[in-house]
Amino acid sequence: MLVATALKRVFLMTEKGTELTLTDPEPSFSKERVRDFYSHTYPVLTTATIEGPEVQDDQLRYRFVNTIGTKG
Repeated sequence: MLVATALKRVFLMTEKGTELTLTDPEPSFSKERVRDFYSHTYPVLTTATIEGPEVQDDQLRYRFVNTIGTKG
C-alpha cells in the first residue's frame, strides 16, 4: 500500500555564523509571508531571498539568504 504524507516545511537562516531553524508559523502561508512574519524578529530578512525547497529528512527545507553584500 502506498501512503502519501505532506512534508513539513522548515525555514533556515544564518545569523552571526550560526544556522537557525525556524518552524513554519502557518502551513497556509506562502514562503514570502513566512519571511515577512519572521522579519519582525530578524530584520535582516526584509532583504533576504528565499531558496528551495530542498527535500531532506522528510522536510521541505527553505533557506533565507541575505542579499546584502560585504564591502571589500
